[in-house]
Parts: sequence; structure tokens; C-alpha cells
Amino acid sequence: MKELISKIIEFRNERDWKQFHNSKDLAISLSLEASELLENFQWRTSEEAVKENIENIKDELADVLIYSLLLVNDLELDIDDIVNRKIDKNKRKYPVNKAYGVKTKYTDL
Repeated sequence: MKELISKIIEFRNERDWKQFHNSKDLAISLSLEASELLENFQWRTSEEAVKENIENIKDELADVLIYSLLLVNDLELDIDDIVNRKIDKNKRKYPVNKAYGVKTKYTDL
């Protein structure tokens, strides 16, 4: 993961874009790119969207990941730590004996 972040940072720095990459603007950009990803699925079944738009889906998903990694870097976060902590929280919110095979929100389990 560190190698990938370094590659993204190198790309950004070669273009002098760090000046535009504060936490607020990275979060905004992340949301915008996620919306562009969603556009590929609008008014289609999941299967149709993937069949018709897989290349664009890949590009938009890459943008979401790039902005996420830039934000992780900007905030000096440890990806393994924050993901593992969230998984642990979700395990408590969604115990297997209550959540297995259901889509119910944790507040309604």
C-alpha cells in the first residue's frame, strides 16, 4: 500500500497539485468521484451497468481510491489500523448470530 501511495504522491507532486489537496478538498473530491461512479449504475441493473460501463467503472473507482489514499496520507493515518478498527466496530454492531444473511441495519437487529 505504501508503494501505491508513494506513486500517487509522486504523480501529484510532479504537477504541483499538493497546494490544492487539503483535507476538505480531498473529501469533496472523493464524494464527487463516488457520484461519478454511481452514474454508471443509474437507470440500469447492476449487470447492465457492468456490461455497458466496466471501463468507466474502473476509472471512477480508481479515482475514488486515489482520493481516499491522498486523504489518508494528508491526515497521516494508518490504513491497516483504521480499516481493522472499523471491522472490529462492525463485528460488534453486526454479530453473526443476528446479522447472518440479513440486510437489517444494526439499530434494528
